[in-house]
Amino acid sequence: MIGKLFGKKKTTANSGESAPADTQSDRKPSASKSGNKKPGNQQKSSRSNRRNRKPKPEAAPWTIDQFPVPAMEGKTRFHDLGLDERLMHGIADLGFEYCSPIQAGVLPQTLQGHDAIGKAQTGTGKTAAFLVTIIQDLLSNPITDERYAGEPRALIIAPTRELVVQIGEDAKNLTKYAGLNVATLIGGMDYNKQLNQLKGSLVDIVVATPGRLLDFQSRRDLFLDQVEILVIDEADRMLDMGFIPQVRRIVRSTPNKDHRQTLLFSATFTPEVLSLTEQWTYEPFSLEIEPESVATDTVDQKVYIVAADEKLALLKNIIKLPEAKSVIVFANRRDQTRKLYEGLRKEGVRCGILSGEIPQNKRSQTLARFKEGGIQVLVATDVAGRGIHVDGISHVVNYTLPEDPEDYVHRIGRTGRAGATGTSISFACEDDAFLLAPLEEMLGNKLPCEQPPLELLS
Repeated sequence: MIGKLFGKKKTTANSGESAPADTQSDRKPSASKSGNKKPGNQQKSSRSNRRNRKPKPEAAPWTIDQFPVPAMEGKTRFHDLGLDERLMHGIADLGFEYCSPIQAGVLPQTLQGHDAIGKAQTGTGKTAAFLVTIIQDLLSNPITDERYAGEPRALIIAPTRELVVQIGEDAKNLTKYAGLNVATLIGGMDYNKQLNQLKGSLVDIVVATPGRLLDFQSRRDLFLDQVEILVIDEADRMLDMGFIPQVRRIVRSTPNKDHRQTLLFSATFTPEVLSLTEQWTYEPFSLEIEPESVATDTVDQKVYIVAADEKLALLKNIIKLPEAKSVIVFANRRDQTRKLYEGLRKEGVRCGILSGEIPQNKRSQTLARFKEGGIQVLVATDVAGRGIHVDGISHVVNYTLPEDPEDYVHRIGRTGRAGATGTSISFACEDDAFLLAPLEEMLGNKLPCEQPPLELLS
């Protein structure tokens, strides 16, 4: 949804910090160093030149006038929401002009402080919806009283490490000019390095997986009693992964629901998810974005009927197609992803693997190489694939059909992003063809099934 970081965050005028000046004051003048002295007349001339040198004119401050977006019937501009200019500057850098349907529906409510529950898949713009809400609220209500380290004002909980990292990157992009500090806390990475994010400066927004967050709480390095906004992303996936008991402990550590704003997003509204919304939200606004509008608009979907022993050859030939520039291959189990990864590497394919068995630092490196184009093919499980937000993915291949129909939408949503088109190819064999019917029922239309071209099987 949001691209790479746009440089380091700038210090705001009211932060009271001036790092370059402090650094200079700690240094000794260069003239006092032996061997660096100039002859007397040259020294005087140099000092005179420095005294007469005119200071460089400061760059004119950014204004909203530098980001013109014409009004368009049926569309909501970010300009129309009355957002802080520092936030609008970050939005302008990212090129966001008009709100997506979920942003246009949710933001007018959440910006007024209302709780919200949203039924939406990835790729709908929900991450930006809750980040804009958080940033605008924090900028509109600055704290003048004393604050302490490890006390965030906003907390975002997500089920997977990759998703937490992606949300953290998006938050840093949007807060580029806001003077707000963002910390990401995930397992599998160095604890002390993450602790430095909390202790080095006052943290405003924490994005975390449930287990890692509880680690920091149990060691009394993080306190949630000052949280003003709580976001629970992918609540259905939290349920599937057994994280709800942990999330309950976390929610109990925050202020009561009538003393905080709560935003909850889920791909499905099962009875269990709806029960959680009743417990955790206060008179919420509700919005549903139907999955078929996400899945089919920009993705060309194909289903190849194929024998199980033909699937690997078919995959290799698809990858060799000139248009298959950036490919994600999904499989249901870790052992399947490992076998595919090793088979493709033997064929000389530039590929990587994302699954729960891979250490987090290795997964982060692999995803970074995929984003940069160093890897052509990424083989992933559904859980690991949830955090993949990369523009320009040309193909998604479902090597095995997903057992949960909702995962199908998540998978193919990796392509056809940011206004681009993409191709989804699903393999259906004798082992899993029965899974097609639930997919079609959820999508509300038949998927085109065909025999693969003979040249792709040779």
